[in-house]
Amino acid sequence: MTKERSPTLDWIVYALMRVVVSLIQALPFALACRLGEFIGWLGYRVDKRHRNVALENLRHAFPGQFSEDELLQLVQKVFQHFGLLLIEILFLPRRVNIQNWRRHFQFRTEEDVRRFLDMALSGRPVLLATGHFGNWELSGFVLGLLGVPLYAIARPLDNPYVDDYLRRLREFHGQKILAKQGDFEHIQEVLTKGGILGTLADQDAGQRGLFVEFFHRPASTHKALALLALEHKVPIVVLASVRTDGPLVYRALVEDVILPEEYEGRPDAIKAITQRYSTALEQLIRQYPEQYFWLHRRWKHQPIAKGKKKAA
Repeated sequence: MTKERSPTLDWIVYALMRVVVSLIQALPFALACRLGEFIGWLGYRVDKRHRNVALENLRHAFPGQFSEDELLQLVQKVFQHFGLLLIEILFLPRRVNIQNWRRHFQFRTEEDVRRFLDMALSGRPVLLATGHFGNWELSGFVLGLLGVPLYAIARPLDNPYVDDYLRRLREFHGQKILAKQGDFEHIQEVLTKGGILGTLADQDAGQRGLFVEFFHRPASTHKALALLALEHKVPIVVLASVRTDGPLVYRALVEDVILPEEYEGRPDAIKAITQRYSTALEQLIRQYPEQYFWLHRRWKHQPIAKGKKKAA
């Protein structure tokens, strides 16, 4: 049974959050960044539960590649990356604009810029698949600056006041947020009209999800991305924005472009596409492991053995 929420308590939490955000935004950006890294360092020191989750995940992902001391150093960098990421997101509307976006968001070459914008403006729908990696908010923000409409799928937060504030922050320059639950018709409409839809493709889908290999282990993964690609004949672009040279300096990396027509007629098309974009995302993460959110339980659910399924 779901516990009924208190609107008063929700509003108090929201008000306190706004006070803290305002105080952080009043700081010089460089000082705020140092604060973010300190918050990450402090989280690493006091949050034993998530520190252990990250260590366990990294041991499975990179077996024998790092000593225990190196793993601990990597986990600390993960905490600090996300502490700094929080600051970057709060300062995005103030620091990045149409005149200076290239200083903060770069492609490998000018040809990559043209190719990506040609695809975005071609009129053919596009699915952008990324993960809790690098700065997943920056791509949508920059596309909005450039006049490219992007719709991002996200789960609404339980606190409606905080959810509304973060939605307005994310939609500051044109991208629109669609709810994972309840906006399916709107999602289909976006693709039917040739829109661009972005989603985080590395979330645990529960026991009924589709299990594919991700860092040497079966990971429960949502089928919706592959289903939408096949139904609407939409290419999936697997990409990420990775920090390369200090705060708010990122490079867009496109790892794979999956064309659904390559899988027409295949009985395993849904699983094959899901495995392919999961593998592409893994390859990106391997290049910058300190920028992935190892703190979450990505492998929380595992396949049930056949004998246990029959018993159930």
